Amino acid sequence: MKHILYILAAAAVVLTVAACGGSDDGIELGKQGGGGSSSASTLKERDADKRLEVPARKSSNVFISHWTVEGKDSVMNYCFEYDRTANHTRWVAYRFDGVTSKIGTGRTNEWADDPKLAKAGVSIGAGYFSNYNRGHICPSADRVYSVAANIQTFYTSNMSPQNGVFNPGLWAQHEDFVRNLGRRCYSQNSSNYKNRFADTLYVVKGGTIASGQTIGTSYSSNGLLMVVPKYYFVALLKVKNGVYNAVAFRFNHEALDADPVFDAFDYAMTVRELEEKTGIDFFHNLPDNVENSVETTFSKSAWS
Repeated sequence: MKHILYILAAAAVVLTVAACGGSDDGIELGKQGGGGSSSASTLKERDADKRLEVPARKSSNVFISHWTVEGKDSVMNYCFEYDRTANHTRWVAYRFDGVTSKIGTGRTNEWADDPKLAKAGVSIGAGYFSNYNRGHICPSADRVYSVAANIQTFYTSNMSPQNGVFNPGLWAQHEDFVRNLGRRCYSQNSSNYKNRFADTLYVVKGGTIASGQTIGTSYSSNGLLMVVPKYYFVALLKVKNGVYNAVAFRFNHEALDADPVFDAFDYAMTVRELEEKTGIDFFHNLPDNVENSVETTFSKSAWS
């Protein structure tokens, strides 16, 4: 019952903001085929689009952001771009900062269809993927700053069909790596201000869905045929005291076993290299000179 009240409270605030903005409830549909659908954005969507973690978007895809209400503030939990042709997200983006890096709850396990994606005409269902695990893109454990935030990570729009070795293996090991960095981001008033890892850690994750970068298909519990990515990727950007650093990683979904001595940097590359492999323009909201500098090199010591 408490979970339901959290959702209802958050929904009420979202509807209020949408009404003030004279727009929808946080879904940007993009242009479908030759006909145009709604191009209006809520204030929240326009804000989300300007964030450093949000990659350049394809206008043909559905863009959705999920928010929670923390005190008097609306906080973006995560956002994603959904490709209707692949029936899979193109990427999921979120950040660790003074609010979202906090630990305030645990894993809810409340698997559910995404209500915003369903409103856009796509219902994945809340159950299984045939022959694959439901692999989180934005992990549940990365979003424990509130109950409402954790519930949203169990929307199946945030899932990808992952094999039963990769999901608890390489993918989970790298989730731990990113989360440990994110937990070291603190608010400005923290006593750990000088020693924290970053002021903000920006995260983009996903699986490859383009032609030639998949390994098959999987049915969701609602009968939706989704592509299964051949590779999974992560792009990270951090800022501390005005200084930016970036690094990227890519993993083969067909890896047979977990790495017993996992080193994230065995899978590291520059963000520019990952852009070339995925066709995604990461961190495009940075000033051009900063973007070019941080995306063409990485320093392992900056991420230790």
